[in-house]
Amino acid sequence: MAKPEMEIQNVDHIPWRPVAGGGVSGAGAYEKILSMDPETGNYTRLLKVEAGVETTEVLSHDVWEEIYIIEGKYTDKGKNITITSGMYGCRPPGMKHGPYSFHEKSLMLEMRYRTP
Repeated sequence: MAKPEMEIQNVDHIPWRPVAGGGVSGAGAYEKILSMDPETGNYTRLLKVEAGVETTEVLSHDVWEEIYIIEGKYTDKGKNITITSGMYGCRPPGMKHGPYSFHEKSLMLEMRYRTP
């Protein structure tokens, strides 16, 4: 099965839920899953993180991750770079990133997927 077909729609009805993992475990980080393939785990989500949140883990995934920053400002403490709205990243499996320090409330669009 693939992600379900969806026509353009308002996503206000999809609830925000606390994020588990990534050194945050719901303390000021929330996700809204927009679509998901239950077989592969591929998904698209909105990720919202409150100002002042500090994560503790260096992250590395076994999937591709693409991320676009819609609003906010935060720092990747491991790479010593500041990330702001309008920025985009494409991380192959195994690419390390984080931990993070969020200076402003931040909103990101994130896609994670496996390739054959």
